[in-house]
Amino acid sequence: KEGSVPGIIFLGTHHAREHLSTEVPLFLIEHLIENYNRDENITALINEREIWVMPMVNPDGAHYDIEPPYRWWRKNRRAEGDNVYGVDLNRNYGYRWGGPGAGVSRSSETYRGDHAFSEPETLAVKTFLEAHDNITVLLSYHTFSELILYPWGYTDESIQNQRDLRVHQMLAVRMAQMTDNRPQQSSDLYVTSGDTTDWAYGELGMVSFTFELYPASLAAGGFYPSARHIQSVVNNNLE
Repeated sequence: KEGSVPGIIFLGTHHAREHLSTEVPLFLIEHLIENYNRDENITALINEREIWVMPMVNPDGAHYDIEPPYRWWRKNRRAEGDNVYGVDLNRNYGYRWGGPGAGVSRSSETYRGDHAFSEPETLAVKTFLEAHDNITVLLSYHTFSELILYPWGYTDESIQNQRDLRVHQMLAVRMAQMTDNRPQQSSDLYVTSGDTTDWAYGELGMVSFTFELYPASLAAGGFYPSARHIQSVVNNNLE
């Protein structure tokens, strides 16, 4: 029965130009389906857990960005008037919304929106997670930098609850061993307010991570690495 066992949710593509963050969850779905009743561990996970995947949180932004040539577009495509578009969905969540690291100007790449959950995309995530309180872990895919980030993003201070802090740090280190990505607190990259993982942990108490996928740098491909890298990035994140 839905909701009777612990759940996890994987989110992709809050930011339009981060196309690898769509590919990884899509291939994750394929991997789970193809290996059910073939792989003992995957079969047990599917039988004993709820696994939810939203591969593309920002469909209109992603569609706009992918039209050739790539547009380096980040936000959604909300019309703000005067030929200004978009809200940064990863600054639009309700926990500590509107603080440092979130743009006030409508033309800013990190524009936070008029108010928390002003966008249909973030409101959909909020509504879904609040209706599925058995989901205890959230993993949000982004690119790029090869990092595993955990709360907080809005402040340089650590999670105050020491047990929660240890859980996040321990899991981040373990996943770093699987992927060779670097584990760190989100604000160590830069301060952000109103992001997904701060809200998921701060409001819902979920163990929450942001994965910044391949590549490590702009020089190595940035937001638009060659398609030949897709399968290796997927393979690197399956475990």
